[in-house]
Amino acid sequence: MTDTNNNAAVMAHDDFDWGVDKRNATHYSKEQVAKLSELYDSTFKTINNDEIVKGTIVGLTKTDVVVNIGFKSDGLVSLNEFRDMPSIKVGEEIEVYVVNKEDKSGQLILSRKNAKLAKAWDQIVSAYETGIIVTGLITSKTKGGLIVDIFGLETFLPGSQIDVKPVTDYDGYVGKSMEFKVVKINEVIKNAVVSHKAIIESDIENQRAEIIGKMEIGQVLEGTIKNITDFGAFIDLGGIDGLLYITDISWGRINHPNEVLKMNQKINVVVLGFDDNKKRISLGLKQLTPHPWEVLPEEIKEGAKVKGKVVNIEEYGAFIEIQTGIEGLLHVSELSWSNQPINSKEFFKMGDEFETLVVTLDKEQRKMSLSLKQLTPDPWTFINDKYPVGSKHKGVVKNITNYGVFVEFENGIGGMVHISDLSWTKRYHHANEFTKVGQELEVVILGLDIENRKMSLGHKQLEEDPWETFETIFPVNSVHEGTIVKKDDKGAVVALPYGLEGFAPAKHLKKENGKMAELEEVLPFQILEFERNDKRILVSHSKYVEQLKNEGKAAEGAERVAEEKKTKESVKTINEKVKKSTMGDIDALSKLKADMDKQEGK
Repeated sequence: MTDTNNNAAVMAHDDFDWGVDKRNATHYSKEQVAKLSELYDSTFKTINNDEIVKGTIVGLTKTDVVVNIGFKSDGLVSLNEFRDMPSIKVGEEIEVYVVNKEDKSGQLILSRKNAKLAKAWDQIVSAYETGIIVTGLITSKTKGGLIVDIFGLETFLPGSQIDVKPVTDYDGYVGKSMEFKVVKINEVIKNAVVSHKAIIESDIENQRAEIIGKMEIGQVLEGTIKNITDFGAFIDLGGIDGLLYITDISWGRINHPNEVLKMNQKINVVVLGFDDNKKRISLGLKQLTPHPWEVLPEEIKEGAKVKGKVVNIEEYGAFIEIQTGIEGLLHVSELSWSNQPINSKEFFKMGDEFETLVVTLDKEQRKMSLSLKQLTPDPWTFINDKYPVGSKHKGVVKNITNYGVFVEFENGIGGMVHISDLSWTKRYHHANEFTKVGQELEVVILGLDIENRKMSLGHKQLEEDPWETFETIFPVNSVHEGTIVKKDDKGAVVALPYGLEGFAPAKHLKKENGKMAELEEVLPFQILEFERNDKRILVSHSKYVEQLKNEGKAAEGAERVAEEKKTKESVKTINEKVKKSTMGDIDALSKLKADMDKQEGK
């Protein structure tokens, strides 16, 4: 039974088709399924995430819009993204952005907003690359500028790019539609910077190029002064600016353009040149009138007297403006007949007026040399008659240097007293120890150099050289009272009678008590050397002390001191007369010498 039944069962199901289900559907093999699936997929579009595609609205719900993009399933777009389409209808075609082909629920997610932003960004990039002008709506103010909606995408308008003129009030631009150029983009963050100023500048540049293209050098144009600076003025020529340099305003010298020009003044100017690369136009005003040298008055000629004012000062002289645009050089050598150096910048002052003589005139070179001293006769012509060698004169000290004193007798006539010719007896380290500028000084003419206009003067020569007499008064080994007036490591300067000075080396300053002589101490000094030619006297106090000790005559020494004191009193009157710089009465010195010889005999 069992075997029979088994066989019967096999036979009974031998023709059963297991590939057909209860709904009479056919079961396909894997190969057939794959083939059918490929055929199915080929009937739909191939899409990718982040792609913009076109679709048709096939349904509306309370929250979403159903869009068919030809994919295997319809996609959903939030109804909030259609606020700008209040009358949206089924069947309308729109562009959407594929956010996700299949989310966790297997749903196709689309976005109309992202599609608009992506398309807007592509348009902005294209505008940046091509330089085309776009229109945008200024929606709000932000730090440093404004926010502009362009193609639905927010862009930034810096405050400096609103206009060619500075803008401080941004609120007045909110809500306005304006044209812009995209000047900068950032692909990473999808951000763009726009400019309205660039459009204005481009228009100005085009206008400038058009005007310059028609402009010619030498052309006369009318313009309005729009700005004045230290170096010139900017002229508005009707949409294009030109620069009028200060040197091209007037043939004469001016310190600032506002001396001649005023703001908003209309003037005619001539085109001097323009640069196609820099787009600069150079203008001239003075070129509209002839150069003053070309119409020089006949009365301005060599030998003529002219008046003018100082317009420029240099070390070598000053430029005198005779008429506007006509200047002459007054050199320092033409100021005075004197050979004394003159500092030009101390002598001249800007605006000073002078009457001068035209010495040379060159119209072609436009040069003129002037002279002040030649308005008066040359005093050196008859110098020998008025100031012969050996004559005595009084003059005014004009200048003092470390080597001498400049004395002037009259304008253009004077000379120098060398420091060695100030005094027979005193040595000066600087001439200002003897006199001061402005003081009167009597001098002797020592020499004349007419060719070089130099005069050598002397002051000590007013008196005879007293050193021949001094040699008899200050013989070697004679003793005289002296005062130490200067002292250093090398020795001391000793003031002797009659205004003389001697020098005592340090080793000759030792006193009887073993101590060294001090400053301002009055002591007897013995003459060691007397050099008449070199005007040098060497003295010693130590030698005097030593001599007293050797002779053992302290009492005699005291007597000698008394005699010397008596001698000092006897010549006190004469000493007063020669204490400055000279001997005084030579006869009195001779009498004094005779008295001293008698005393030595006794």
